[in-house]
Amino acid sequence: MRHIHYLIIITLLSPLLSSAQGNLLITPMRVVFEGQKKIQELNLANTGRDTARYLISLIEIRMNSNGSFEKISEPDSGQLFASKFLRLFPRSVTLAPGEAQLVKVQLTRTGQLQEGEYRSHIYFRSVPDTRVQGEPARPKDSTSISVTLTPVFGISIPVIIRTGPPAMQVSLTDISIATPENIPPRLDMVLRRSGKHSVYGDISIDHVSEKGKITTVGIVKGIAVYTPNPLRQFHMELDKKPGVNYHHGKLRITYTAPSKGAAPDPLAQAELQLH
Repeated sequence: MRHIHYLIIITLLSPLLSSAQGNLLITPMRVVFEGQKKIQELNLANTGRDTARYLISLIEIRMNSNGSFEKISEPDSGQLFASKFLRLFPRSVTLAPGEAQLVKVQLTRTGQLQEGEYRSHIYFRSVPDTRVQGEPARPKDSTSISVTLTPVFGISIPVIIRTGPPAMQVSLTDISIATPENIPPRLDMVLRRSGKHSVYGDISIDHVSEKGKITTVGIVKGIAVYTPNPLRQFHMELDKKPGVNYHHGKLRITYTAPSKGAAPDPLAQAELQLH
């Protein structure tokens, strides 16, 4: 019997709050170098039941206007890659079930950095075990073919280098709502960014009734608009909650930078009158 292995490459290019895929948990979700910090650490943890090995590298990614990602090799106009200013160690890890390990990200060659923002992505790719565990030995049969599909999981997180003073503005425009029957209401908007730095934050939606009652009807965390993109189209479903009428009152949309301390000032805010 001829035995053929096919590898299915499954790559997540979109970062998560605590990125987990293929039993790999990564924290934090993004790395940002600004100020004097030269080394940062990532914690990798194997949440699965089997020992797993991961290769760690740097890749380049384009964000499209609809928020999707794609790998690229050459920068777009106005895009600066961070990879040549970074060092990763180790470049591979093997984790037993429940085991964790730190990966260090070091900033190098800082004297060559110009004012602005540089971005690349750290890519974690699992090394598949092509052995089929628990499969009994089979007699050789030259007249048939056996095929095994082995998934290869990969996930990336952004690493950003910022130099110079903060240089970013963002606004929320083109806001509309669709309220078809029997499905959740859908809110559409465009996040517009300008300046040398990308923007990253959380979106919250409050419904304000005609009597002034405020009800939170939607929250989405970790929404970015990366350089050099001037805009990102965004949509989300809103909660159907008792007492909320999406044909009366207004929606208040707030885009806020993540913060562990006191509530920061919004990056942008807008309102939509409902009718």
